[in-house]
This record gives sequence, C-alpha cells and structure tokens, in this order.
Amino acid sequence: MSIILDQLTKRYRGVPVVNNLSLEIADGEFFVLLGSSGSGKTTVLSIIAGLTEADQGRVVLHGHDVTYLPPQQRRIGFVFQQYALFQYMTVADNIEFGLSIRKVPKPERRRRRNELLELVGLAGLGERMPRQLSGGQQQRVALARALAHQPEALLLDEPLGALDAKIRLELRRTLRSIQRELGITTIFVTHDQDEAFELADRIGVMNFGRLLEVGPPQELYQQPQTEFVATFLGTANLLVGRRANGGVQAGPVQFPTSGVLGAVTPGERVQVLFRPEDVELSKSASGLDCPLLGQGRVEQIDFAGPFERLRLRLPPIQGVRPIAPPVAFGDDAILVETIRSQDQVNAFPLRSGQSVWVGVRRVHALAHLGLRFLLATDGSAQAQATIDLGGQMARLAHARTVLLGYGLKGELLQDHLQGVKERLGSGLATLEIRTTLDTLPNAVQRESEREPCDLVFLGISGRSDQGLVEQILQTGDHHVLVASRPHTGLEQALICVTSGESGKDDILFAGRLMRHLGAEITLLSVVDDKTAQPQTEAERIERFLSGGLRSLDVLGVRARTAIRYGDATAEIEKELRENRYDLLVLGAPLPGLHGEIVLEGVIVNLLSRVSDMPILLIRSLQS
Repeated sequence: MSIILDQLTKRYRGVPVVNNLSLEIADGEFFVLLGSSGSGKTTVLSIIAGLTEADQGRVVLHGHDVTYLPPQQRRIGFVFQQYALFQYMTVADNIEFGLSIRKVPKPERRRRRNELLELVGLAGLGERMPRQLSGGQQQRVALARALAHQPEALLLDEPLGALDAKIRLELRRTLRSIQRELGITTIFVTHDQDEAFELADRIGVMNFGRLLEVGPPQELYQQPQTEFVATFLGTANLLVGRRANGGVQAGPVQFPTSGVLGAVTPGERVQVLFRPEDVELSKSASGLDCPLLGQGRVEQIDFAGPFERLRLRLPPIQGVRPIAPPVAFGDDAILVETIRSQDQVNAFPLRSGQSVWVGVRRVHALAHLGLRFLLATDGSAQAQATIDLGGQMARLAHARTVLLGYGLKGELLQDHLQGVKERLGSGLATLEIRTTLDTLPNAVQRESEREPCDLVFLGISGRSDQGLVEQILQTGDHHVLVASRPHTGLEQALICVTSGESGKDDILFAGRLMRHLGAEITLLSVVDDKTAQPQTEAERIERFLSGGLRSLDVLGVRARTAIRYGDATAEIEKELRENRYDLLVLGAPLPGLHGEIVLEGVIVNLLSRVSDMPILLIRSLQS
C-alpha cells in the first residue's frame, strides 16, 4: 500500500476532529475524502503531510513510518485551495522553488520546469507573474510546483473551490489526466459530490471526524450502508419500513431489494432508499410497471438543463416514517424527489398542483440501527434506579446498550457488573460492558468518541449533582436521563417545551423514544402572564403545539396539549401534581461559546424538587 493511516486521532480543546481513523490507499490510486465543512478531512491531509501532529496513531508512506518526520522528509506534494504562490516570483521561479532549496542544478531545474509547464497546459507562460494569470491558471502553477520535486504522493485540499463552474470542470479533467499519466498516489479533499464522483477511484465519506464508509463511487451511491452516506451522496428518498420475506415493506407496498440484510429478521425495521432516477410517474396506477407507492401531487418543478427535477407530496402512509427529504415540523406528508429526461417531460408534461401516480423501480435497504443507550453505574442506589429503568426502556426500544462501570475497583467492580448483568436479564438487543478508572465525564466522552450514543442514564442525588449532569451533557451530542429513586412503569410523559427550533428537537426525540415505550405524551407550554400580550403569545404557542401533535401522530404517538399561565416552575409542578406522569422531559440549555452547558432557572429548580420520577434532558440539535 502507498499510504497507511493507522488509528489517527487529533483533538482540539478536547474534542476529536479526527477520530480513530484508519485507511489504506493503494499505489497510484486517486482517493477522494468527501465531507462537509468541519468533518476533519483537511486535518487528515495536514497530518499526512506533517503540518499537523496527530495525538495518536501512525502514518506510513510506502512502507516507512513517517509519523514523526518533518514535512520536507516525507516526499509529499501539497496543493492548497488558495494557490499560495509567491507573488513576487515568475511562474517559472514558483515552479522551481522547491528544487532550488533542494540544491538541484539549474539545468535540471529548467528541464523539469519546462516538462511541468507542458504537462499542466501553461507552456510559454513561464515568465509571467501570478497576477497576470487567471485563477485556473494559477492553480495549474500550484499543481506544477507541487509535482516539481517528484513526490511519492500528492495531496490536494479543495484546490478547485475558489474557481467558477466551467473552469472547475476543465481542471478536474486536466487533473485526472495528469494523475493517470504520472501514476502518482493522490488524495483529494472536497465537499463537492460531483468532483468526488468524477475523479475518484474510491471515496471515503467523513462526518464529525469519523470515516464512515469507503468504496467506489457507484457502490457508495447505489448501495450505501449508513443513513448519513445515503443522504449525503446525491439526493435520497429514505423511508423507515420493515424487512419482509423476499424484500422490504413500506406500509402496504412490498419491494424487492438489493440490500444485504442477513442480520435483519422479517418484521424488523429497515431504511428503504430509492434515488430520484428510480421513481416512475404515470397518469394512472395501471400505467406503472413497478410497485406503486401511492398517488401524489406535484409540489415543485425545477428546470435543470437536460433534466426536470420534481418534488412530489404524498399523503401519509400507515406504518411509514419519512427520513429524507425531511418534512417540516408538524407536516405529516411524505415528500418524494424525482428527475425526468426532457423526452419524458415532452411525453407526459406536468404542472404544479397536478396529481400523479408514483411508482418505484428499485430500492436499496439499509439496516436501521435504532437507539443506543449508555447506562452508568457506580454501585450506588441512585445508579441502580437508572439501571433498572434503562434496562426496561432498552428492551422496549430494542436499543443497543452499553453498561459502563466506574467508581469501583478490581473484583468489587467485576462482581458488581456481573450482578447488574444478571439483573438486566435477557431481551436486550445487544449489551456491551465497559469499565473505567477515570472520571465518569471523561469515560462517557471516550465512549461517545468510539461510537455515539443517544441517551445516557445517570443516577443522581439531587441538586448537588448538577455539575456532573452539566459535564455529561457537554461530552457529546447525547441526551441525559437522570433519576434518584426506583421507578417502574412508563405510560405517561410530560414534555415541557418552548416554541422554537430547540422545542421541535425536544418533541421529535421524545416522540421517537415514547413510540417504542407505548407511552402517551402531554405537550405543555407555560405562558408568562406578565408578558405584554399573553393572549397573542398563547395563540402562537398553540399553533406550535398543534404542529407538535401532527409530528407525533406521524410517529404513532398519542398526545395532547396543555397551556398554563404564570411562573414556569410553579405551573409545571402543578401539572405534575394534578395528573399522573412517569417521566418529565425538559430541553437542555444551548451550549455557550466554548461548548459549556450551564443548568439554571427552571431546570435546576425541577432537578432539586422533582425526585419521584426520572427527568429526561434533551440536548438540542441546534447546538
């Protein structure tokens, strides 16, 4: 292998921007790292080049461990997005610069320079200054300079990002041609899917520092293994359905599938993916030559040159939950994206608002991993309360479960964990056991870095553990459920929300959880009766809660709404006294500038006063 990356990790302020990444790239391969901004792809390049030092892991180039070698000893060529040319040097001098500092004789430098100018299509422009060149020409100079010292690998960090579309297309073709001619191992970083599809022998998709999937472009597009890759690579229609004998089922419709779902038994949930080009439209149901999804209405038509893009709105389908395209909060429809050639458009013209029958020619199924819980225990009575509750919820939700033992040592810890395992019993989807001698926040952070979890169960003794709850919330994107006493039965949940984006997150995650538990939900919002226009505020909140009801109905969760007036803490306590609830759900505060989360006000009051039921703190996706 030309390049081997072995368990690379890099943290900034304790947060991993590259998280345990391992990858092998073959000799002469054109490999594309694809991901959104902040996914860690540029940091990976910097580590390979020696510009950034990894916190752990190895970099092996052509069989030599270069992890601790300086950049100039790695035989790497690097091309940046912003050219980085020396503006006071001619094109020729820019290309020769690396050779000059390596003491290459002048005749050899000139020969190599002229070869490269010819190679990148700039022959005869060697005496020009960078300011006399277009952006595309300057990037060609940067490429020639990176190749001048005949590197063994070429790294390109979004080199075409600052150029217009036509020049990008031309340079993509030039770059691929040069790479094939030289046979140089190349890693190209981009967030542009078209670039990745056109250039790559293989693509690696990154998100939040993790390398999620690696494979040839066509394979990743047609047969992704994860929800993120399915929705990130191109436009995706993604629904939650169920495995059926011989295929998958979305509501009443059964499809044959290309997905490999050997570990998924019939009846279990799966994600059903179909691309826009897999959708077939007809004037009548009988005119379709593929399984019928339903009748929809044309919501949007966009002209895209040789294609027409359409967005269709279908009514809800019993037993089907849409993932992509995402529907608006409170919307119970199913949206479908499709494309048609101009020949199809001419044969069957459509207009906005028109009804049309929708079929699907081909689907791919992905395993639906569902929820993942982390149960923390130190042997205390409070921890045992959350263990029992977490085990019950994990069985009902078919959640993958991690049992994390802390605060005890040696045989005492092992005996405790064995007892907890026996107490949890059977019925869990999976159970992994971890132990730590570190603090609980550090251990939870490491576990979240290894594989993110949705919900951490934490036993607390009241307000005195407020700081611990804050630290656990800060260690990842998970939510936290706290309890101090044993509690059985999960039939009624009170979700206290404020209208807004974070309130939507609270409702959607709680609804997803309650759907598994079979619990009913009350959506409560408190209006400050001292506000200038309490009635106007109440009307706005009522519209928001109505949207919440519709979103919960899509999930199959029974719910009602309630609006109270007055002090938030007092009114929530009244609601808890007047009605029987088994779970209180609150939205966690948004993180501060440096990621800190501080519990205050209503949350602190309720954590200290409500001790007879568990409290779920939901971290907003807006953070």
